[in-house]
Amino acid sequence: MPLTHTRQFRVRYYECDAYGHVNNANYFRYMTETAFDASSAAGYDLSAYEDLGHIWLPRTKTVEYLKPLRYGDTVEVKTWVEDYRRVRSRRAYEFRLLGENQLAAHGHTDWIYLNTETQRPAKIPEEMMRKFFPEGLPEEAPRRQAFPSAPPTPDGAITIYKYIAWSQIDPAQHVNNAEYLRMIEDAGVAATAQLGWPMARITEEGFAVVARKIEIEYRLQAKMGEQVEITTFVSDMKPASCIRHCLIHYPNGGGLIAQARTLFAFVGLENGRPARIPAHLVQDFAHHTAGEPVR
Repeated sequence: MPLTHTRQFRVRYYECDAYGHVNNANYFRYMTETAFDASSAAGYDLSAYEDLGHIWLPRTKTVEYLKPLRYGDTVEVKTWVEDYRRVRSRRAYEFRLLGENQLAAHGHTDWIYLNTETQRPAKIPEEMMRKFFPEGLPEEAPRRQAFPSAPPTPDGAITIYKYIAWSQIDPAQHVNNAEYLRMIEDAGVAATAQLGWPMARITEEGFAVVARKIEIEYRLQAKMGEQVEITTFVSDMKPASCIRHCLIHYPNGGGLIAQARTLFAFVGLENGRPARIPAHLVQDFAHHTAGEPVR
């Protein structure tokens, strides 16, 4: 059995979005903080990794949201290592409201063990692995799915340019992994507004668009002052949901920095139940949608 670790967080007001729910990026922050605490409890705090000359960086992150967290809630985040590969480790997370058994969210992070000097993946020491599996290493690692490929980009995809700000940089001197969620969220909101659907109109029409599942893959490390382009579009337009894709590149054909896909659900503002996507929104998004809508 793997070593498990649980940490509590009290939801702060500034962690919530306009719907009163914990913003998606903050789930990533809770996951990272809990992982750091779990590693420290096993004898590997940040200073230990500095002495080793290595660091863990996320390769992929996934969160599925099952029940919204709100201001004042106390959430327990439980984490454990699922497996070790040569240079990678997959860590699982479960979110529950304090005192409840029902899951509020769950997810995982695929971490890469990196040599800080060479910036190349490094073999994970067996001694370290055994610290997180005190009863013995698992004989077989769970099968992993490759990150889903984005569909062909439609003609109506929208590209937004931005420069990386100082506020997005973390102590590792690159964009913090949670900040990518801020970027893709802002890009999605801006693209939706360009198509004639600013958030004010969505609210006036009586529905909300909420994330149900987010998957993101990190390829490169964006740094302070660099310009990036975020290309976004939707696919799998169903009666009450769609998937939004975001591809973050360096401009002029530069490398892929990160890619994300978010499953969005359309729900009624008052009752929170699934709401049919308005036909005129589907029409306005026609050239912005990869493939045909499923009605």
